[in-house]
Amino acid sequence: QVQLVESGGGLVQAGGSLRLSCAASGRTFSSYVMGWFRQAPGKEREFVAGISWSGISTMYPDSVKGRFTISRDSAKNTVYLQMNSLKPEDTAVYYCAAGMVWTRVPRDYNYWGQGTQVTVSS
Repeated sequence: QVQLVESGGGLVQAGGSLRLSCAASGRTFSSYVMGWFRQAPGKEREFVAGISWSGISTMYPDSVKGRFTISRDSAKNTVYLQMNSLKPEDTAVYYCAAGMVWTRVPRDYNYWGQGTQVTVSS
């Protein structure tokens, strides 16, 4: 069982930066693929970043590639999402998730945090 708690969301102007954190409980954190997703009102949950259990491999959709960076610190059981050059269309609730499959598909992740709101003003 893994429990995930996100933090770091807030209000930022377009062009600004935020760093989200996801603290995980459980001694098996390093065994999981970790992902970040977002969901805006009226839209489906969207994949924004993934990192392998080792931290060596990462993946991003084109919409955030070059602006967002995912990383993990296994000693702290924490995953981060550094978001730069933020745009109003990045506004959403951001969720972290843990799973055993290297995938961008939300339903393939087993554990989810409660989400943190990110609002980017124009």
